[in-house]
Amino acid sequence: MPDRDDSDRANGKEAADSVATYIASMSDELAKLARRNGLDTLSYILEMARLEADQIAKD
Repeated sequence: MPDRDDSDRANGKEAADSVATYIASMSDELAKLARRNGLDTLSYILEMARLEADQIAKD
């Protein structure tokens, strides 16, 4: 299998950043929904996922 060049790596990073941003957004919405419905543990877990996704998107 051929090695990827630097442009492929850069595009992959951009795609990963976009995915992480999307996951952060969806996790935030789901956490709010869970919180409104008294699902505190699930809300907490989703908030942790949001924080992790935000951190990945910033790197």
